[in-house]
This record gives sequence, C-alpha cells and structure tokens, in this order.
Amino acid sequence: QVRLVESGGGLVQAGGSLRLSCAASGSIRAITQTDWYRQAPGKQRERVATVFDDGRTEYVVSDKGRFAISGDRSTVYLQMNSLKPEDTAVYFCRALTHGTYAYWGQGTQVTVSI
Repeated sequence: QVRLVESGGGLVQAGGSLRLSCAASGSIRAITQTDWYRQAPGKQRERVATVFDDGRTEYVVSDKGRFAISGDRSTVYLQMNSLKPEDTAVYFCRALTHGTYAYWGQGTQVTVSI
C-alpha cells in the first residue's frame, strides 16, 4: 500500500509560479514511477509529467518548458512557472508500484487568475 498526499496548490496570478509536492508513505520502495496528472473542469484527466525510479523524467503536455518534475520515491515535486489560466485544474499525484498497480492522491487545486 502506498499513500500519497499532495500539497502546494493555490491561487496565483497569470505569470506566477507554484511548486506542488507529493509525499508518499507506505511501501514506497515498490514505486517504479510517479506521475503528475491534472484535470480541468469538464475535461479528461491528462498526464503532465513523470519521474521514474532511475531518475529519468518525461513530459507529455504542451509548453513542457514551463514545468519541471523532480524528486524521489518519498517526495516528488512539480515546479510550474509562467502559469496561464488554462493551467487551472486539480493536480493529482499517481504512483505505480512494480510498474502496474496505481495509487492516487486526493488532488490539490491550482487556480490561475488573469
């Protein structure tokens, strides 16, 4: 079992920055990758970035130069810069153990105002 707790969301003006944190507890040695997802109102959840247990990172959203994922099995961060109103969403952390079983956090709201 893995428990994930996200934090760091909030209200920020366009152009600002936020750093989200995802703290993992439990069987964290089994984690093979940790992802950040986001879900905007009325839209499907989409993967933003991934960090693998070997340190590799992967970005899947456009404007990936504005986001940076970092961390290890215990805590993963998502640094978000030059935020835009379209980045407004609930941001979720997901961990995969043994590459197959997924655990999700409760999410943290990010709101970017004009």
